[in-house]
Amino acid sequence: MVDVSAKEESKRSATTSGILRMRSATLERIRAGTINKGNVLAVADVAAVMAAKHTPDLIPMCHPLSLSGVEVEFTEIEEADSEGAVGIQVKVSAHCTGATGVEMEALTAAAGALLTIYDMCKAIDRGMRIENIQLEEKTGGKSGKWQRHPPAGENAYD
Repeated sequence: MVDVSAKEESKRSATTSGILRMRSATLERIRAGTINKGNVLAVADVAAVMAAKHTPDLIPMCHPLSLSGVEVEFTEIEEADSEGAVGIQVKVSAHCTGATGVEMEALTAAAGALLTIYDMCKAIDRGMRIENIQLEEKTGGKSGKWQRHPPAGENAYD
């Protein structure tokens, strides 16, 4: 594990996203609340927060952080892709004040949410697929701000 004790503490945040592709009938059952295991998005929201909190238990070289907040947002993707699949996108933002960033916590949270949706729906749709779990933005620390899609005319880094 890297020694971060000499680094200055700063406010840090990371936003990540990911997509779970599925049949339209599966999305409709999630929307209607007729999945046997319960309220899929409510459980996935809790799973995301739990995953963020347990990141150092899963990622061997990850520092334990004192998270100050984790926000989870789900968006339905009704437009079918080239294989006819619709989906749900999760977006997670994690925050802390510390000597190292929260990217891993936000990425783990996104994965945890998507895996939970998969688990709750696999009995009716085993062909679901997880796509594009990725960092969208990070702030804080020595490197400052980074964005996957910066506004026109700006660089990814400050």
